[in-house]
Amino acid sequence: MDVHVSIAGRGDRSARIYRQLLDAVLDGRLRPGERLPSTRELALRIGVSRNTVALAYERLTAEGVVTGRVGSGTFVRAEPLRRPRPRNAPEGGVRPRELWRSPPVVPHDEPDGPDEAAWTPVYDFRAGFPDTRLFPFETWRGLLTRELRPALTRSPGYGDPAGHAHLREAIARHVGISRSVRASAADVLVTQGAQQALDLIGRVLIEPGCEVAVEDPGYPPARRLFRSLGARVTGVPVDAEGLDVSALPDSARLVYVTPSHQFPLGTAMSLGRRTALLDWAGRRGAVVIEDDYDSEFRFGGRPLEPLQSLDRDGHVVYVGSFSKTLLPMLRLGFLIAPASLRPALRTAKRLTDWHGETPTQAALARFIDEGLLARHVRRATREYAARRERILSTLGRDFSGLLEPVPSAAGLHLCAHLAPGAGTGTDRLRSRAARAGVAVDDLAPYHDAGPARPGLVIGYGSIPAERITPGLERLAESFRALRGE
Repeated sequence: MDVHVSIAGRGDRSARIYRQLLDAVLDGRLRPGERLPSTRELALRIGVSRNTVALAYERLTAEGVVTGRVGSGTFVRAEPLRRPRPRNAPEGGVRPRELWRSPPVVPHDEPDGPDEAAWTPVYDFRAGFPDTRLFPFETWRGLLTRELRPALTRSPGYGDPAGHAHLREAIARHVGISRSVRASAADVLVTQGAQQALDLIGRVLIEPGCEVAVEDPGYPPARRLFRSLGARVTGVPVDAEGLDVSALPDSARLVYVTPSHQFPLGTAMSLGRRTALLDWAGRRGAVVIEDDYDSEFRFGGRPLEPLQSLDRDGHVVYVGSFSKTLLPMLRLGFLIAPASLRPALRTAKRLTDWHGETPTQAALARFIDEGLLARHVRRATREYAARRERILSTLGRDFSGLLEPVPSAAGLHLCAHLAPGAGTGTDRLRSRAARAGVAVDDLAPYHDAGPARPGLVIGYGSIPAERITPGLERLAESFRALRGE
């Protein structure tokens, strides 16, 4: 272990060495059982006599902080030591921008406090998470191992910021077949998930004060990201046909939408609204970000054409992610942009992180090309469809007069509004349900200016099918208990 020791300044050098090593042990930087450098090695490294270091070691040994083993060296004692009082790091005199001083909590994937952080729900209906148990880990491990062979990982320099060439080709074929997206490998830029795709688009398009229109309710991380880049973010209402194009502000130069499976309501944007949005963007020279985050899990109905395939003038940037179809931890997504934006986006990607992880991208290319992604999506879709159907049937049987599901035909969650006269608010309901081991999301945080109707967002990606009915029964009991108070 290379231990940093400074002898700068005047005074007893042995004492300074002793104090710094003691601090490292008490702070946990030197862990129990770790070997310290030999007195000769440390003395040569910091430019003092060996005897100066030996005196510090002897003091640490006498106090029981370290132990010496003949022929082996000097080691931190096996039992951990703790500093009586924690050292407070200096607060510092610099401050972040006002926007970052109190960052809000992401409602669907971060805990609200220390108690919830340690809480694992028995019945997990939170939205936004796929079932990792469905992922073919053994197959993936084999693909990744093949790509980590030395012959394949030797490279004279950094990779292409747009991503692994074979993966870009595979993505272009995949979305062309599964979603009718018109793209070649040159149109694809691989990202670290959809969130980085949104960040790159914002970096090359948003100037301070630029107006960005987003769905309301909508995806909070996108809303906050655009604001962090200096945009004025305006929420636009969503109804049964999707984004209300007539309510778009005239000055908006960027519009963020989830037309295939509106997040979080779940509705699909009608063809009329899609063409109206494209006409609006064409007249104003605006860019439309189409986030197609989980529409591969479709359970019925005819899928509508993506905005990208309807776009004839190059106004749509299509964003996709493998976080829902595969694993969030892989951090793999992509964007498909018009030719006029591609050079700027590639430059922004290089400035942000140079390029993604090449072996993982190469493994995903094989996963797609060998038909394994399509097989996984088919299997997962059958499982999620069964869970969704069980939720809908239980809501219809046990929640009459309490919850009214919003029609949807895709994705990993559904939304349900509280029925008029349900007799409770969502905050009290979620709190009561949590005490019964049930986790479910509130619709309110997805609105920018407060919900028109209160409701719940019910996910079925994380919860096994056998836990759905008992979990919803406990949610119903929470409803009844609150109505009886």
